[in-house]
Amino acid sequence: MKTAEQEKILVGPPKITRFEKARIVGARSLQISMGAPILIAADESYSSPIDIGMKELEAGILPMTIRRTLPDGTFQDIPLKWLLKKA
Repeated sequence: MKTAEQEKILVGPPKITRFEKARIVGARSLQISMGAPILIAADESYSSPIDIGMKELEAGILPMTIRRTLPDGTFQDIPLKWLLKKA
């Protein structure tokens, strides 16, 4: 039986792809390096913005939306939380 989120994800796979993950971590790392506030508890073990971005993604606290586009121009905006539930 499909959940409500699975029925709503019409474009692409029901989980985050490796390309989307790389794009999100890269964008978030850039934000952190430019002075954006960190959304997780700061820890000494996080030595770089990339590590912090990965931990934020794994924690599922990033307020981001993925836009998946089809070749005909139609698209769907999917909240990141929906995709992380499937991973």
